[in-house]
Amino acid sequence: MPFAGEYRIIDFTLSNCVNSGLKRIYVLTQYLSQSLDRHLKLGWNIFSSILGEYLYTVPPQFRRGNQWYLGTADAVFQNVYILQNERPARVLILSGDHIYKMDYSAMVEAHVRSGAWVTVATVECDRVTARRMGVLQVDRENRIVKFDEKPEEPRPIPGREEYSWVNMGVYVFDTETLVRSVSADARSDSRHDFGRDILPSLVDSGRVLAYPFVDENRKEIRYWRDIGTLDSYYEASMDLVQVDPVFNLYDRSFPILSHMTPRPPVKMVFAGGEKGRIGMALDSLLCNGCIVSGGRVVRSILSSEVRINSYALVEDSILFDRVEVGRHARIRKAIIDKNVRIPPDCSIGYDHEQDARRFQVTEGGIVVISKGEVLA
Repeated sequence: MPFAGEYRIIDFTLSNCVNSGLKRIYVLTQYLSQSLDRHLKLGWNIFSSILGEYLYTVPPQFRRGNQWYLGTADAVFQNVYILQNERPARVLILSGDHIYKMDYSAMVEAHVRSGAWVTVATVECDRVTARRMGVLQVDRENRIVKFDEKPEEPRPIPGREEYSWVNMGVYVFDTETLVRSVSADARSDSRHDFGRDILPSLVDSGRVLAYPFVDENRKEIRYWRDIGTLDSYYEASMDLVQVDPVFNLYDRSFPILSHMTPRPPVKMVFAGGEKGRIGMALDSLLCNGCIVSGGRVVRSILSSEVRINSYALVEDSILFDRVEVGRHARIRKAIIDKNVRIPPDCSIGYDHEQDARRFQVTEGGIVVISKGEVLA
């Protein structure tokens, strides 16, 4: 289920790769990556080694000591021997915390035609949101002339004063430039980040180009979301429960692929009795194995095998696998991770002070309950 399951976000990036015809992929994994490795092995065994296709997961190599990846550039540097062994002409680098549909092959072709050392995917973003992103200044020939990381006053796009160009975290590098850059960065006292350190150091060369995002979502409004925070993750998830969601999950020509474990269909239960308790879900997405037994679900996403018991109410929330909501419980504006049991008569999302004493509450007021947490 998109957005409502551990590590499912990476499915969007990998689906873009497959739909773009790119089938030689390395996923650089971080600390405690067992569940990610399992998900990729079960859901992405679609590549043929006979045809030279592969998807490999690569944990940190500890080539500079006993440290995990210190940043995106350090992650590539720790695995630079892969590039030295395979010697590809170009490398496509992608982030795993963004939601969008894009044909990467068109960007690679534009990079080759331009003769650039690096091509950076860019997207228009309103200037308020751009304050928490990497903002680019681009000249008339699409050369990037400056990077600003999270500026207070993002530079506007000429002629479109309410918008700025922001860095999507999608890069095409000539391999020689990439190896040289991450190796030099490894010797410096930097944050080892592409947007903050690597790319600004290359701007003066005049060989760093912008590639304006071309949306494959087939909607009037372009869709790209950075979900690096819990609030942005929640907002992107809630986009999907709209009557006509901007992000199109139903386009068969550009499918979103994932691992799907066989489970029973969704079950909506009329619990009977004199008053009658009708299980219902309105403006919501429910995965296989869910049971709504006399409860009510509104504008929410339920992952696999969630159970909502009689008289319970779940609104504007995201429930991960195997969450159970007890009778008469009320949940509003919450993200609840796997294997959590909400006791009968429990209220979450109605009393900010009480919620903050028991759980994490985001700046946007979203209550977050950790995986397997036991609630009294």
